Amino acid sequence: MKTKSLTRPKVNVITLGCSKNIYDSEILMGQLKANEFDVAHEKENGAGGIVIINTCGFIDNAKQESIDTILRYAKAKKEGTIEQLYVTGCLSERYKPELKKDIPEVDEYFGTRDLIPLLKTLGADYKHELIGERLLTTPSHYAYLKISEGCDRPCSFCAIPLMRGKHISVPVESLIAQAKSLAAKGVKELILIAQDLTYYGLDIYGKRNLTELLNRFCEVDGIEWIRLHYAYPSGFPLEILDVMKNQDKICNYLDIPLQHISDKMLTSMRRGITKEKTIQLVNTIREKVPGIAVRTTLIAGYPGETEKDFEEMKEWVAETKFDRLGIFTYSHEENTHAFSLNDDVPAEVKQQRAEEIMGIQQKISEEINAKKTGSIVKVLFDRKEGDYFVGRTEHDSPEVDNEVLVDAKNNYVRIGDFADVEITDAGEFDLFGKIVS
Repeated sequence: MKTKSLTRPKVNVITLGCSKNIYDSEILMGQLKANEFDVAHEKENGAGGIVIINTCGFIDNAKQESIDTILRYAKAKKEGTIEQLYVTGCLSERYKPELKKDIPEVDEYFGTRDLIPLLKTLGADYKHELIGERLLTTPSHYAYLKISEGCDRPCSFCAIPLMRGKHISVPVESLIAQAKSLAAKGVKELILIAQDLTYYGLDIYGKRNLTELLNRFCEVDGIEWIRLHYAYPSGFPLEILDVMKNQDKICNYLDIPLQHISDKMLTSMRRGITKEKTIQLVNTIREKVPGIAVRTTLIAGYPGETEKDFEEMKEWVAETKFDRLGIFTYSHEENTHAFSLNDDVPAEVKQQRAEEIMGIQQKISEEINAKKTGSIVKVLFDRKEGDYFVGRTEHDSPEVDNEVLVDAKNNYVRIGDFADVEITDAGEFDLFGKIVS
């Protein structure tokens, strides 16, 4: 008589890169768990079993981190501390032939849309009834929700379309079902992610449909915050701002990567927008949604960026006073349109320019935070760290933005709960306060 093995295959999933990869890993883990695998995420010192690395291939630093991680686990496989090693995600999608040649210890490489082949290789079935179900790697009160995959934008510097393919929207009904499922599990904050949120729906509905989707999300019981990552500036649908203003559940927060302000740079980057229209758009966003926090991302050292171009960006950052800002140094990526240009800004100059921008932003953040002293803000608490409960306002996204710290010796709050906090002190990137309700 056949007996079912009591030993469940062990899988350790390692996730590198952005929130889209986090989402993909969570979907993979949900499928594996449904197939009775013993699944862990980034388990330290996990001996034996299977390791799956979900890689990033966005820019040089991310690619190097992915390669270093693969090599570390390839060594572990050689030494017999793990049994099988698989690699998936963006780096694998983009450089599979080279990786197979250079790191043959990996059992198999998979791309960004190879979930079913990966499961099949592991001896698992893809369970259609589990669409949207996943194992959260984030704290249980917030979750990323990917509303589309890929990108149709022509940005000269970006390799995302090479790794993620063309834009594909997820149907509204599927997304609402996912949101309801997450809410039933205690998720209070949905962080909507896509390479370009504003493009949502064009491929399947023939129109930009983010407005309808946001209104539908607001009807889901249990969801209290809805946060938007990332919006493309060219052709930005202004009706989204009306929804943000009128729907209390939508955070007054918008992540809109602008990349540069010099018309020469914007044209070379193929951004489809001018300096004048960029400034007008930011002003319109702030006028239509008073109190909104605008986050942007910039690039320093793009090919042909002169001191004049950089000074123009510096002046614009100082004048615009973005609530949140990040900056990358330009990475010269094969097969992108910009790869044909001369990468003529030295690495040390790129880094110096990035640091100058962040120095300006540090002062802006300090000024903005100082004005919040004495105010009362609604905070969602993510964790306890040392002597502090650590949370965020609606103006802050996890991992990348400011935090609110509350002294745990004199205050108490449950992780995952909202509380009103009076701000008593402010630093450059953090607020300090006490719970008032």
